[in-house]
Amino acid sequence: MTYLSVNVNKIAVLRNSRGGTDPDVVQAATACLDAGAHGITVHPRPDQRHVRAEDVFALSTLTRARGVEFNIEGNPFAPPREGYPGLLPLCEQTRPAQATLVPDGDGQLTSDHGFDFGRDGERLRPLIAALKSYGCRVSLFVDAGNPDIAQAAALGADRVELYTGPYAEAHAAGDATVQLALFADAARRAQAAGLGVNAGHDLSQENLRDFLQAVPDVLEVSIGHALIGEALYDGLDTTVKGYLRLL
Repeated sequence: MTYLSVNVNKIAVLRNSRGGTDPDVVQAATACLDAGAHGITVHPRPDQRHVRAEDVFALSTLTRARGVEFNIEGNPFAPPREGYPGLLPLCEQTRPAQATLVPDGDGQLTSDHGFDFGRDGERLRPLIAALKSYGCRVSLFVDAGNPDIAQAAALGADRVELYTGPYAEAHAAGDATVQLALFADAARRAQAAGLGVNAGHDLSQENLRDFLQAVPDVLEVSIGHALIGEALYDGLDTTVKGYLRLL
């Protein structure tokens, strides 16, 4: 079965838009776990527009108490700044089950591409080693069309997370056949190199089933934007359970 990790960043966005503590990120994460989600994902950014360091610590406590996976995403190259200690220090202090490394910058509205291993590989290698010394499983965000996807294993990573934005766009346009073939091939190439395969970005209840039927042995999907949007209409409990039925 594919695991569902709910990304709660959008709860923090809503809270931050007004200030204060409502809606409460931990309470929302608890509702997702009560509904059966297998884990919680966060993507703290240096500009703190989403979850903040204090949220990461609080959610680490929650997930540890509940015995579920905590996945911290972020750019390992982004330097610390006021309020943001850096991805590796956050992981060292909270020891998440998984650290997902993503090459995003402040100027990006959302993550929209994977690593170029030719350019970034040697910079990633010592950071991956450090994260694994903290007990983290390490996943690297990659494009399905990356011809060097197997290089993630040589760098020491345990998994890759396939960036599914292009698939979701093609599905919404009415024909995802080419994209599904591309993603299935990417998954097989990664698995042949000994890597586990995760997936995330713009996955929804509308497109998830087709993706999982075509792409073999996806271990985990991380879903936030669509799930939280759907929950505005149906509630977190109903929405999470709807995803679990698809899995």
